[in-house]
Amino acid sequence: MIHGAIVGLGRWGRNLVEASRGHERLKIVRGVEPYMTAARSFCTEHDLDLTDDLNAVLADAAIDAVLLATPHSLHPAQVIACAAARKQVFCEKPLALHRADAARMFGACREAGVTLAVGHNRRFWPSMRALRDMVAGGELGTILHIEGHNSNENSQNITAGWRLSEEESPGGGLTGAGLHVLDAFVSLLGPVRRINAQLNSRERGPPPLDTAVLMMDFVSGVTGTLSTIRATPFYWRVHVFGTRGSAEVLDETTLVRRNSGSKPRQESYPATDVLRAELDAFVDAIEGRRPYPVAEAEVLATLSAFEAALASMKSQSPVQCDAA
Repeated sequence: MIHGAIVGLGRWGRNLVEASRGHERLKIVRGVEPYMTAARSFCTEHDLDLTDDLNAVLADAAIDAVLLATPHSLHPAQVIACAAARKQVFCEKPLALHRADAARMFGACREAGVTLAVGHNRRFWPSMRALRDMVAGGELGTILHIEGHNSNENSQNITAGWRLSEEESPGGGLTGAGLHVLDAFVSLLGPVRRINAQLNSRERGPPPLDTAVLMMDFVSGVTGTLSTIRATPFYWRVHVFGTRGSAEVLDETTLVRRNSGSKPRQESYPATDVLRAELDAFVDAIEGRRPYPVAEAEVLATLSAFEAALASMKSQSPVQCDAA
């Protein structure tokens, strides 16, 4: 049994704890949270020891793995400290706000011989898995273009805290919802070469009202567009266009195929516990059963595109992605 500690007991940290309940190979036994009073009842309910001292957790030989659900700017120092303590690491996305920091984090974990898994949970949607298989198998022919959108209404539901900070979540909805789509694009088509991005801020808020739009060229020659809105209800769309047809994912279980000469065909896949699936993949990687399915090169490529998009929003001109 792998014994873990969860660092950060906000909404998402609690979701990870819930997803781990009853896991046959991973047991979260410790919670780390600076606001201990707010977390105490949750930790009691889930039988977690509670502390505000991450260093004490890292010094505890009984803890094998650390799961981070903390503000994005804290990830680099926390991941590197976990690596130095020889703890396996699961870190919520984005791994870092800068590609160079993420590269250092992977390097530290590689040198320490520990796993670094990044929580891009949409990778585990059954519909997105099917779309990746379809693209990789050539069913759509030569891929020409991709479109994507993710809105989540978070600016209406989250009115305070670090997720609304421009330092922690730059680019409007790009850091939260939009980054899921950007990761999906990279997982399907590889790295992005150049991005032209625009952030339109209607109101600073709270709640902030803004839209983010990206136009991109991939190294492979494919073009793409991505948009995200924080203030409108949840919506997801990733649509790949090829010479032999197109395929569009609309949610966790729904995919629509379109081929010349026939009507659109909707396919449905059985729902799955996505957070449990990514924790399974984390444990598999720790145990050497199979690599974690979100590869280092893809994480770095996504962050290169992310940084280029932020730079483009600021300069109002196209920016080349850093492939170094």
